[in-house]
Amino acid sequence: MSSHREAAIRRLTTPEIAARKGGEPIVCLTAYTAPMAEILDEACDLLLVGDSVGMVLHGLPNTVGVTLEMMILHGQAVMRASRRALVVVDMPFGTYEGAPEAAYANAARILKETGCQAVKVEAGPTVPATIAYLVQRGIPVVGHVGLRPQAVNVDGAFRAKGRCEDEWASVIAEARATAEAGAFSIVVEGVAEALAREVTTAVPVPTIGIGASAGCDGQILVTDDMLGMFEWTPKFVRRYASLKSDIAAAVGAYASDVRARRFPAKAETYFAKAKA
Repeated sequence: MSSHREAAIRRLTTPEIAARKGGEPIVCLTAYTAPMAEILDEACDLLLVGDSVGMVLHGLPNTVGVTLEMMILHGQAVMRASRRALVVVDMPFGTYEGAPEAAYANAARILKETGCQAVKVEAGPTVPATIAYLVQRGIPVVGHVGLRPQAVNVDGAFRAKGRCEDEWASVIAEARATAEAGAFSIVVEGVAEALAREVTTAVPVPTIGIGASAGCDGQILVTDDMLGMFEWTPKFVRRYASLKSDIAAAVGAYASDVRARRFPAKAETYFAKAKA
């Protein structure tokens, strides 16, 4: 019976996500590992294997150093453990900004080796043409406008966009170009509330906000941020747990028990069987 129920679970599709424009908000979180993907799968519509994995799990200072091999490895883990959510894998810096043919080869490799349903790319002058090239060849794409983490070396820091209205036109133009190129959804990161609403109105595909107000068609957070795994989190994150302190307390209790020889106790110890 359980195997029949598992077989009946159907993964959400890109057209179903695209059809949520202006409807029920799309619930998204990042996932990098199989155990976390299994936990998140039931509640989420979309799981993003984000290049934030470089900072969250690998200790990198930003996302620029993330490799294609890293994204594929984590994408495989998330796909193994999820059943319902649409899985999108970030294309890391340097894998799509050049010739569209090279971007296609990298995107096709991600889909083939992970089994995911789509890739995500950050906006840029050459990116709309690349999105169109990928979509025309059967690769669904999520766009990303506003604060672009992969452009940290150009911007000099992670800085919110659109607090000054003179930045609005470029962000809206990027979003329109991304949608017109064929992206089925667009992540809008780190922009002023009014700009997020303008972008959401300007494009016919769902917007997924991260630090972009409730005016978007969906929301995403880095899971480890909202679970309280770090001392500092961005302004736009709401902490739903404090796992770092909980883990520290558990590890401290374990260390204390080991040092006092309270662990392992009888209940955690194997004993020889009595001879017959």
